[in-house]
Amino acid sequence: MDLRTWEDLRGRVSTAAGDVSYTDVGEGPVALFVHGVGTNNLLWRKVMTELAGERRCVAPDLPGHGASPVTPEQDLSLNGLARLLEDFCDSLELDEVDLVANDTGGAVAQVFAVRQLGRVRTLTLTNCDTQGNLPPEAFRPVVELAERGKLAPLLVRLAADPARARTGALGGGYEHPELLPDDVLAAFVRPVGAAARQFERLLTSVRGEELDAIEPLLEEFRVPTLLV
Repeated sequence: MDLRTWEDLRGRVSTAAGDVSYTDVGEGPVALFVHGVGTNNLLWRKVMTELAGERRCVAPDLPGHGASPVTPEQDLSLNGLARLLEDFCDSLELDEVDLVANDTGGAVAQVFAVRQLGRVRTLTLTNCDTQGNLPPEAFRPVVELAERGKLAPLLVRLAADPARARTGALGGGYEHPELLPDDVLAAFVRPVGAAARQFERLLTSVRGEELDAIEPLLEEFRVPTLLV
């Protein structure tokens, strides 16, 4: 699916925790896809296209990513983002989902899952933040830049020249940045650059202590789970 078609499929819903842009394709049991920082729901376009014949595939954009707005007062902690995901599901009446998440979206998904046991049918986590690994060591320098307020100016420059993201501060977030098509890279980077200060705030609001707090709940978690 090309990017123009993908953008044409986007919708937006207002929730108590903020407005959310999302893509909704296919029919069948709902699969809910959550991306991580520095990307957006475009990350899932290929797998959603493949699954659309057997699943209703729904993928929101996190605040300040893709086409989802972000406000200065919005709660961007893991708990706040999990509440946003809950409100999003309520708004679309998604009562039961197969939850699939990547990167920081995986940390959000863990908080969401233990709070929404009746809603999560299965959980799949791919290459994501975990207890003791938030932020991942390779990404820690980027978070430290955000803590010093020095990441936002860099993101603004990257938004003007997205190709620089292949080797810049965000490049380490992609497994093979050299393989990313220019239009996909721009679609990831430009929204983050447009909300650069709020992106900084998100990186500094997501704390490992929030995963520590749900460890007892994860130990009792019995929903079928796949770790990739």
